[in-house]
Amino acid sequence: MSRVIHVFRRPERFVAGTVGEPGDRSFYLQAVEQARTISVLLEKQQVSVLAERMAALLEEVARRFGPDEAAESAGTDLDPLAVPLEEEFRVGTMGLGWDADSQSIVVELLAVSEEEVDESVVLDDTEEGPDALRVFLSPVQAREFADRAERVVSAGRPPCPLCAEPLDTDGHVCVRLNGYHQRSPVAD
Repeated sequence: MSRVIHVFRRPERFVAGTVGEPGDRSFYLQAVEQARTISVLLEKQQVSVLAERMAALLEEVARRFGPDEAAESAGTDLDPLAVPLEEEFRVGTMGLGWDADSQSIVVELLAVSEEEVDESVVLDDTEEGPDALRVFLSPVQAREFADRAERVVSAGRPPCPLCAEPLDTDGHVCVRLNGYHQRSPVAD
């Protein structure tokens, strides 16, 4: 079976979002263009890394080519994910690049596959390989995506001040305390 590559050249929306309660959330990326909506499932760390790398790529593009002063931000999209939410695939490999011809950031998300993914498959239209979602974003859209993704990732459980692991509502065993609690002296 040949691979399916979903291409969004002018998406109206490309956002990160979650379903579920903090500590039990599923993370999604969703692309919308006209009547088409594609949602892919991924890990929290993948969302965080994508936002971080996208911000770094935007800085590099601005350094090399100058800032895009004509672009104006519409503001960060805070709307929920479009429903019904049907995942197309779970993301395994991610690719990120700059397309100088269209002045766009290109994001490619490849489905998890049993075979090892050769990097030549990323951002390529070969017939063999895992299904993919390819989205072209203007620098403004990419900045808005990165901002929202960082908000989504940080909206979870607060970190423990000692070990930085997430705090649960029903307690937390902190590795920094090594199972011991500091006790106050007993007064006689």
